[in-house]
Amino acid sequence: MASHDLRHVSADAPRVMVVDGSKLVRKLIGDVLVRELPNVHVVACAGMAEARAALDGAPVDLVTTSLSLPDGDGLALARAVREAGGQRYVPVIVVSGDAQARLEDRSLSEDVTDYFDKSLGHGALAAFIRGYVHPEPVPGARVLYVEDSKVVAVATKRILERHGMQVLHFPDVEGALEHLHASRTEVDVGADLVLTDVYLKGALSGRELLSQIRGAFGYGKRRLPVLVMTGDANRDNQSNLLREGANDLVLKPIEERLLVTKALFQLRMAKLPEQRSFNA
Repeated sequence: MASHDLRHVSADAPRVMVVDGSKLVRKLIGDVLVRELPNVHVVACAGMAEARAALDGAPVDLVTTSLSLPDGDGLALARAVREAGGQRYVPVIVVSGDAQARLEDRSLSEDVTDYFDKSLGHGALAAFIRGYVHPEPVPGARVLYVEDSKVVAVATKRILERHGMQVLHFPDVEGALEHLHASRTEVDVGADLVLTDVYLKGALSGRELLSQIRGAFGYGKRRLPVLVMTGDANRDNQSNLLREGANDLVLKPIEERLLVTKALFQLRMAKLPEQRSFNA
């Protein structure tokens, strides 16, 4: 995913562009934004032409778009956002019914910052967008972090702790698994989120940690979310990590705001009750 910078976002009145061919979906997303973000200015557009005109008129702080538009597609819109003056670092979020499948097959372009699957529901969308526009800590959140580089571990640990997360760091998978085994109870799994690198110096890799969490422990994606960090540009390898149970990937080199946003979103998702989807 492309990195981005939110320093330009207004804390008082963010402008969020919502692009979708369905008037109902535009209203649903707009209602979520108005409810969750005080003073938000929603720029609702039915397609590419309206979106281009709006971008020419004034800058925006975030864009949500469907993949299929009446006069184009969401990927073309993402490119248009990048080409518009002053919009290069604006987060572009694809909101789609098959976004998860497209993420897994790595068919979303580098112009797209992130994705949201409609099946997750309205409440999850609110948490997702708030995480980008106004990131807020999740009090008491425990992150089990596996990284064998001391330099990287210290820097990443500081990033997460600055955003209110409690970080328990292990240099290898073996130590992380010992912690999960020792901490396991009927009501607690020993962590709220796992953040792991793929390639580690120990006998076990991050992929094997993921396999143990989803297999031997039987923890689903909501029970114990797993974010995998990787510098591997091979799209097949990235796809396999997602299919094997990773909630999401964080591509190296790590961009702080993207890492924090993804971590906080997964933590909020784990605490949300099942929500009504946009298709309901």
